[in-house]
Amino acid sequence: MIEEHRRVGLLLGSSGCGKSLLLEIIARRVRAWGRAAAKLSLLGAQPDDFLATLLDQLHIVVPDKAPLWRKWQCLERRFRENRYQKLETVILLDDVDEATPDVLTQVARIAKYDLTPDSRLTVILAGETDRVGRIGETLLELVELRIDVPAWEADDTAGFLTRALEQAGGQPSVIDHEAARRMHELADGSPRRVRQLADLALLAAAGSNLDTVNVDTVEAACEQLGVMA
Repeated sequence: MIEEHRRVGLLLGSSGCGKSLLLEIIARRVRAWGRAAAKLSLLGAQPDDFLATLLDQLHIVVPDKAPLWRKWQCLERRFRENRYQKLETVILLDDVDEATPDVLTQVARIAKYDLTPDSRLTVILAGETDRVGRIGETLLELVELRIDVPAWEADDTAGFLTRALEQAGGQPSVIDHEAARRMHELADGSPRRVRQLADLALLAAAGSNLDTVNVDTVEAACEQLGVMA
């Protein structure tokens, strides 16, 4: 999408499916290419905070007391400079479904800036699938590419547990097959929930001097996680 110079992309999925992690990976890769990238969460953001954080992440120096029009002028100048130099500017906005109407208006202003084919600006929005309507028609009409992040399948969960244990210097057999299957069921395929359950189950097994994590340990961990959530 970025290389194709598409303007607005939409990343949707359930809570804990890995949207934030995916945005972080994209931001790192864009910066590794020598391009400008900013990643922000819009949860609880106010208009002034949003613009100030965006300027900071794009390394645009503007005095704190500068008027709002001046800050926008500096931001749009950077967009033009990058376009003339054929350098992509990528803005990654997480929790867009939690943004206030005023912040969404600012996002729409950015998304509508320079709609010419030569533009090098890409905005990627991420939010929960069942709350997509909160993003608003103005932004949704600009979306050129939508990606839905699915929950993990059972094999995905098993593969993650195997890799995580190997990276930690442990043996995959520490979590037996039935325990891994039950963990996937209880987590409903949510990557975040799987990680939380795995951490708690491993701690519980170690505290009980168990060599392996079994189904009972996973279910006990799930009960504890339910209290903590």
